[in-house]
Amino acid sequence: MSARILVADDDADILALVQVVLQSAGYDVVAANDGARALEAALAERPSLCVLDVMMPELDGLEVTRRLRATEGLETLPIILLTARVADADVSEGYEAGATEYLHKPFSPQELRDRVAAALGATSG
Repeated sequence: MSARILVADDDADILALVQVVLQSAGYDVVAANDGARALEAALAERPSLCVLDVMMPELDGLEVTRRLRATEGLETLPIILLTARVADADVSEGYEAGATEYLHKPFSPQELRDRVAAALGATSG
């Protein structure tokens, strides 16, 4: 059974790219185009990992991360923040919110696959 990954990004092109990259790597992908839908999907689907954009409408990726960390059973869910916000303060804020990884846009598909595999490997052992 392949791992289920929740991907959330309000940019349709990036959302589609991340979906294709992860599906081609054999993952089952659930997509959301804003933070509120991402949180709802995470609670309903209980994914193995989340890839969240930081800047999204409704709820940003940082708030989604905080809420997932406060949800029983999802406290250790691997969360990769995927964002163009690359200043040191932004990265620190992402990790303080509970991110497992912080991946900068633009990203390479191989780097995304590697980070997802590493995060999933760290939780399955």
